[in-house]
Amino acid sequence: MTTSSTAGGPGREPDAAGPATHFTVHHGGAAIPVSRGGRGPLLVLCPGLMSTRADLRELIGLLRRDHDVAAFDLRGHGRTPAAPPYTFDAFRGDLTAVLAELARREPAVPVLAGYSLGADLAVHHAAAHPGTVAGLVLIDGANPVPEPFLTEADLPGFRAMWREVAAEYAAQRGTPRQVLLGAEQLLDVNLEVDAVRSTLLDRYRRIDAPVRMIMSTAMAGHGDGAPRYNRNWRLGVERLGRARPQTRVTWVDADHRLVLTHARRIAEIIGDATRPPRGSTP
Repeated sequence: MTTSSTAGGPGREPDAAGPATHFTVHHGGAAIPVSRGGRGPLLVLCPGLMSTRADLRELIGLLRRDHDVAAFDLRGHGRTPAAPPYTFDAFRGDLTAVLAELARREPAVPVLAGYSLGADLAVHHAAAHPGTVAGLVLIDGANPVPEPFLTEADLPGFRAMWREVAAEYAAQRGTPRQVLLGAEQLLDVNLEVDAVRSTLLDRYRRIDAPVRMIMSTAMAGHGDGAPRYNRNWRLGVERLGRARPQTRVTWVDADHRLVLTHARRIAEIIGDATRPPRGSTP
């Protein structure tokens, strides 16, 4: 089920390049708002945990110069209201529902880009639905790391961190940047993603489309304990390179916030990844 609004109507994103159309996809109790605008090949951008279209507005605006970009908010994020459960399968269902609606409206095969958790969702979708994406662009996510990020010893510290983060996001309630998950729900999703990534190589083997990764050199930053996580991050990419050597990887000198701090560079890399080869026929 979908509902639509006219291009440029109330709620139009001020950062979009030109007018955008808006519609809502209803799935699993979630009313998912989708915006679409720009010119060029269709690109669907899936945000990550604790990221919204509002957070990604600079990147979306840059991408719309050369792509027809469809962007949305996952359940419990941004303009999508609270809609438990907040599980990997529920988030993946949100992405699948948006892609199904786009396919119903127009038979274009999209490039699927995902950031952080959104990258993992993109890989799982492409593996389960061969022939439905023209390519994948994975931004600092979907990394088959050799070791889990969260061990039993890490849990108390991460639980305290997520409590602080959830308290900070309480001030964003009612805005396009809101995140409605509580601290324990955020921790549970991270633990689930750790488990999902332990079997990620098998998903990659099923993908029949080109894959481009854009990865941060210092995913965890430079604080105490960060070197361990950053090393695990790089080792995961190397592991994927051995299992799927045709995967192209670009490293960006940044932490996990690279979509915010290096939006222009990321847009350039995505443009290079989606540009037709020289001499090809449009």
